[in-house]
Amino acid sequence: MAGDRTDPYRNFRYRVEVEGLEQAGFNEVTGFDASLDVIEYREGNELTTPRKLPGLTKYGNITLKWGTTESMELYEWIQECMEGTIERKTITIIALDEEGNDVATWQVIEAWPMRYTAPSFNGLGAEVAIEALEFAHEGLLRTA
Repeated sequence: MAGDRTDPYRNFRYRVEVEGLEQAGFNEVTGFDASLDVIEYREGNELTTPRKLPGLTKYGNITLKWGTTESMELYEWIQECMEGTIERKTITIIALDEEGNDVATWQVIEAWPMRYTAPSFNGLGAEVAIEALEFAHEGLLRTA
């Protein structure tokens, strides 16, 4: 039936919440993934194909990019980390439907900033100045 159609969510309709910070919007969120290492194991009396066992779980770093404004909250967070005070936070990425309702949520657990990239400037350019912050973390959960 035509009324049962479910369209996928759009990748440009989302919002990001960083625990305790008021940073407004982000124009790009990348890198959130998880993978399991594979350990190959074979005993001498088995066939020539090794067994494959699960190893360590690894999480890719998350990168948030935003247009430069007067807000200094995210920069101040990495500055504190560079001075030796590592504060871990939960970052939540929320996909929105066409009406702006929350429809899918991912939580990045125990995140802390590990790399800051200042904007590039070009006297002949017309683009927005973009800052980026890369986060290491210890877990990724899809909660909705």
